[in-house]
Amino acid sequence: MKQRLLSTVLAGAMATLAAPLAFAQDSGKPAAPGKFNVIFVISDDLTSTALSCYGNDVCETPNIDAIAARGTRFTRAYCQGTYCGPSRASFMSGYYPHATGVLGYTNPRPQIGDRETWSQYFKNAGYYAARVSKVFHMGIPGGVEYGGDGRDHDHYNGADDALSWTERFNSPGPEWKAPGDGETLEGNPDGKKPVVGGNTFVVVAADDDDPFHSDGKTALKAVELIETHKDEPFFLAVGFVRPHVPFVSPRKYHEPFLPYDKMVLPEKVPGDWDDIPKPGINYKTSENMKMDIRRQKKAVGGYYAAVRFMDAQVGKVMAALKAAGLENKTIVIFTSDHGYHLGEHDFWAKVSLRDESSQVPLIVSVPGKEPAVCDSFVEMLDLFPTTVSLCGMDVPARLQGKDISKLLDDPKATVRDAAFSVAPTRKGFLLREDKWAYIQYEEDASKGIELFDMDKDPKQYTNLAEKPEHQAVVAAFKEKMAAKLREVRTNDLGISHKNEGK
Repeated sequence: MKQRLLSTVLAGAMATLAAPLAFAQDSGKPAAPGKFNVIFVISDDLTSTALSCYGNDVCETPNIDAIAARGTRFTRAYCQGTYCGPSRASFMSGYYPHATGVLGYTNPRPQIGDRETWSQYFKNAGYYAARVSKVFHMGIPGGVEYGGDGRDHDHYNGADDALSWTERFNSPGPEWKAPGDGETLEGNPDGKKPVVGGNTFVVVAADDDDPFHSDGKTALKAVELIETHKDEPFFLAVGFVRPHVPFVSPRKYHEPFLPYDKMVLPEKVPGDWDDIPKPGINYKTSENMKMDIRRQKKAVGGYYAAVRFMDAQVGKVMAALKAAGLENKTIVIFTSDHGYHLGEHDFWAKVSLRDESSQVPLIVSVPGKEPAVCDSFVEMLDLFPTTVSLCGMDVPARLQGKDISKLLDDPKATVRDAAFSVAPTRKGFLLREDKWAYIQYEEDASKGIELFDMDKDPKQYTNLAEKPEHQAVVAAFKEKMAAKLREVRTNDLGISHKNEGK
């Protein structure tokens, strides 16, 4: 009853908004042929290792798995910034973070001028383009607590870009204030701290069901938009905020992980940090968060519960797409803005340039393409040109991403020899090749280097950067990194930015 009532309210609100765009040639490009719609589903702070389609046998994600069963699942997809702001600004603008200088939580519009963002390109080609909840950066939990309906006069749209959308919608929710059983895990060794907000590890098994929470509202709005716009081409970006902290989800999603002490933590290796430079030690660790083993296990269980909750909302969106008869007319993309540490190396959260943080889950399902698993390197930046190409439009030459559509036909093909990512707050850079993961801090590597043999050491325990026998490899990577930084700054923006975090 509660869900039906909320749907009715949302539908009434929609009736007051402007009519959608028809096909047009607003930017001088050929009108979109209407071959495909695009649904872009992005989770927040999601590691691929938490998904059952990527091998997790504890956290079941049947709805995301179903997208993977129809599409291509990429095993080596990398974000271009290892936290929300620079990553989202990058894939939405089509430029690397150091091309625009968006290294923090700002919108790229001042830097890109009148150049079209990803969704704006589709909007200007005649698509109805909408976002629901977080696509560009939005503070979590603060932005969700405020909410608003997403229209221009509202106070809080985060770093969103109004020109990118026909319409936009926010999804307010109670976040850490949700009634239920909550505990602050971080900085609370004596257990006296109450449940708190902010970027803090908090687990809440909430009393209310899905529509009470932000992601539940996001799913309902996405379902409504699919039903409303099913007879016209659309680009729908659906931003789920879970499993970003606080780990809040209805109680039923926690049940498979109870008691939390049955959760298995990653291997802990004595002296694991001894051979890495100081910037390589993540900003959140078991030590500085003062999380004992019990709290660490509960953090994993609470994270998994949030993932299951998010997965259930993905299922609602996909069910609506099927009910509308659009499965064979719609490209579906599922991904995250970056990865996430769940205790590997005693690290937690994002920011680091290790695989757990820099790698993202990425599934691309295109009608008519056979299901596949692709081990080739791809970047989030590639989604803009790839979807434009798949929809039969001209790919702007200015974009710094690559069209990876050929990988959907031949998953053994190669588009990139390496993936590139940055951690601006660490002034760190990653080049991830087939055999090697190379990380350097500062553009001149003055704050340290990490080098890992990914064949022999896939979990990145042994830093080889100081070994005499690997100095030739290090020297070669320094040259490659310098060349890559020159490349990412070669653009049509007319600006050049140094690696200065914001």
